[in-house]
Parts: sequence; structure tokens; C-alpha cells
Amino acid sequence: MKKQQGGLLPMAKFREMVRLHELGHNQSAIAQSCGVARSTVQDYIRRAVAKGLSYEQLSQMSDSQALELLGKGQRQVPIKTETINFAQVAVELQRKGVTLALLWQEGLDKGEWQLSYGGFCRRYNRWRAQQKLSMRQVYQGGEKLFVDYCGLTVPVTEADTGEVVEAQIFVACLGASNYTYAEATPTQALPHWIGAHQRTFACLGGVPRVVVPDNLKSGVTDPCRYEPGINRTYQELASHYGVAIIPARPKKPKDKAKVEKAVQEVERQILAPLRNQRFTSFAELNQAIALRLSALNERVMPSYGLSRQALFEQVDKPALRPLPMQEFVLGQWKRAKVNLDYHIEVEGHYYSVPYHLVHCPVEVKVRENLVEIFHEHQRMACHQRSRVRYRHTTLPPHMPPEHWAYKAQSKEAFLSWAERIGPQTQVQVHAIFESKEHEEQAFRTLKGVQRLVQQYGQDRLEAACHTANVLGMVGLQRLRSLLENHLEQESVCADIPSIAPVEHANLRGAQYFH
Repeated sequence: MKKQQGGLLPMAKFREMVRLHELGHNQSAIAQSCGVARSTVQDYIRRAVAKGLSYEQLSQMSDSQALELLGKGQRQVPIKTETINFAQVAVELQRKGVTLALLWQEGLDKGEWQLSYGGFCRRYNRWRAQQKLSMRQVYQGGEKLFVDYCGLTVPVTEADTGEVVEAQIFVACLGASNYTYAEATPTQALPHWIGAHQRTFACLGGVPRVVVPDNLKSGVTDPCRYEPGINRTYQELASHYGVAIIPARPKKPKDKAKVEKAVQEVERQILAPLRNQRFTSFAELNQAIALRLSALNERVMPSYGLSRQALFEQVDKPALRPLPMQEFVLGQWKRAKVNLDYHIEVEGHYYSVPYHLVHCPVEVKVRENLVEIFHEHQRMACHQRSRVRYRHTTLPPHMPPEHWAYKAQSKEAFLSWAERIGPQTQVQVHAIFESKEHEEQAFRTLKGVQRLVQQYGQDRLEAACHTANVLGMVGLQRLRSLLENHLEQESVCADIPSIAPVEHANLRGAQYFH
């Protein structure tokens, strides 16, 4: 089939493309089926969708009607390159939800141009390539939050000790409104870094979609240009709040121009005026910062004709996502290797893990009140955090069976077992405990007595204990001898007759010991 006038696509092919599109085929498959370029399919499908044309409607139209409706009819004027204000297009693209396809279709409907969508994109990209790389970026509401620390610090003198701590000034700035948050923290370490983010989100009353930090070690473990490594705790914070962490590229200040400007404003409008004041606590310093920060956000920006606060209320605040219901709990991660005794050391205390992980590397998450131990991303143990050094916290399920059996030994356990065998066995077990200086010395003997049940049965052991009790015999060897020689059935006198005491000059008598 030959193309129509002006190199236009035959309408039969166009109708076929719409039919295949309605059947759910992708653009590549449609292009292959119709023998046209994928860009052509994309152009015609976009025009049909924009006009709400279905295959059934197109089947009822003439070719000229369809061409005119699609903006593909014979031009009434000589072909010329349309003049397009791409600067205005670039500004419109910064508005939420606005795309090149939408702007192209709107211009098409207004008769501002007749070029295809592909041609429109190519011309826009060529125009953009000719602009300065540092052209102003316009951010969508609630999209990005830039965070960094000031280069300047503020001395805080402890009232009690007189120690001077250089306060680090954390700064956060929203991309769309330039709304700024700042606070002082004792250090740039991970706990203060995480806490500053939490307080920032609380101040904003919502969460942006993206946080752009500088390559601070507390946030970025590997400042790679292409695949930066994110600190695990920082990544957990991002997951909890549902934000994406996209670090600025190393040595690329243009990536964080917003926060660079915000840092400059904080240093000039807040820190410089406070330079001669003396602060004795971080609460006092942060109160002074908050007062001047409020004034900074209320000041009208000449380039916008609005204040940061007003822009925040109009643009950013409605687009922020809600804060999570539960507060994020800080947990710091460390690596450890399980010792031979199936324990790991955390801050001088020893915590157990399942014994089969001996010698395995594990990851430990230390929280305020919990210690969690992970192996291959699976939580293997959870303990209440203990700050008692050089002590052990051991859970019975973590112990090997033989260790647990030994640990489970106690006087109460052996007496309970003896009670189940019979009263004579219970008397013998009591006698064995009384014969030892320490309870644990009797455990091994009683383990041997328990094995006698496996060899001779409960009834014979009970009988042997009865015989031994009557004869005043105590211990494993005596019981084993009775059982081996079948003497436990011999009749014994339950009551040994009393014998009159012998009077003799060499016998001192009981009164001697009083």
C-alpha cells in the first residue's frame, strides 16, 4: 500500500495500529506487524488517545476526516519550521504532573505547531542541550528535601563543667519553597544525624519523597558517583518514613545548590548575629536559632515575591506525605563473629545465639533496650539489652542439647524425679544430697542413680533404696551392688532393736560435749 500525499501513513495501517493497541499489544509488536517505525506507532497512538478515538469510530470515518481530526491533513500554508518557546515549555515541565506529551498535545490542539511528538521531543532536547548546564532547576512540591551541615560552628559552654563543645548546625531545605529548618547538635555522628532528620520531618508535619544528603559518613558509607553506599541505619530511617535517599554526587555542588544557599542564609542571617552571645546549653542555643529561623522563613524573597513560609503553605505542605504512626527507633549496626561458646560480645556483655551458628559472622542491631542478632538477613536472637559488663545473657533454646540437659539439673529436679519413682527413692536422694558439701557434687551421683532405672526398672530401684535406707547405706555404689547381687529383695528389719548403752570409763558420755 502506497503512502498518501505528503508522505502520510495510509489510514488502513493507522486503523490497524489502533485495533492492535486496543487488543493490548505493545508498540514494538504493533510496529513489527504494520511494518512501520516504533516512533510512528507512538506518534499516531498518542494522537488517537488524545482525541479519544477508538477503532470502531475510525472505521466509520473517511480517510480525510480521520487525517483532519488527527492534525495530519494537507497543510494550507507552505511547510516551515514552527517557532516554539521552549523556555516556557521548560518552566511548565516543573509543575507537578506536566509532561512533554501533555504540552505537545495542548500545542497541537491550539494550532501552535503541527510537528509529531517525536519531532517535538527532539527539538526540545536540542534546545536544552544548548542551554547552560547550570540553568535554574524548579522542583515539584513535596518532592525533595536537601540536608547538610554548616561549615560554621557555635561554642556551647557547659554551665556545670565549663567544657566548651562546638555545636554542629544541621540545615534542611525543601526544593520547591526553599523552606528552611536548622538546629544545633553536639556532633555529626549517626545518632544526632538521625535525630535531626526525625525532628525535621516533625517540624514539616510530613515527609517528602526524596532526601538529598551530602556525602557525610553518617549517611553515606561509600560516596560513589554512580552507586553510593547508604548507611544501614540511615536506610532503615528511609524505609520507616517511606522516602528515597539520593546522595549528591561527590564534588558536584550543583546537585545541592538549594541547601548550599540555605546554609549560606543560615550562616549569615542566624549564626552571624548570634556570634557574640554565650550559650550554656543546646536547648538555649536551639531556642535562639528557632527564633531567627522563623524570621528567615517569613522574609519575602524578591525572586518569588513570596516568603518561604507562604510558598511552603501553598506548594510543599499539601504535597508532603503523612508522618508514620509509629516513631522510628534508632538502632546501630555492628558486625560480630559467634564464639565457640555460642555467644557474641556487645559493649562488654555477652549474648547467646543458636549454637549451630558457632564461628559464623552475624550482624547485630543495638537499640536502646534491645539487642537483635541477624544471620543472612534473618533474625536469629533478640535479647533485652544489658549494660552489666563481662556477664552473660543466655537463652535455653540457644544451648546444645547436652548443655541444656546439664544446665537443667537442680536439686528440685532430682527430688521431683525421685518422688515419681517412690518414697524410698526420695529418702535415698535426700540422703545423697546431705552427704555432699555442695549440691552440685551430688548431681553426677544422681545421674548415675537415674541410669539404674534404665538397667533394672523402677520397682527394683525402689526396693534397693528401701534396703539401703534401712541399713543406713547411701550412694550409687551401694545401690548398684544391691541390684547386681539381687539383694534388694532380702527381708530386712524395718526397726533395728535398740541396744542399751555400754557404761565404760573411756566413754565420755553426751554431757561431756555440753
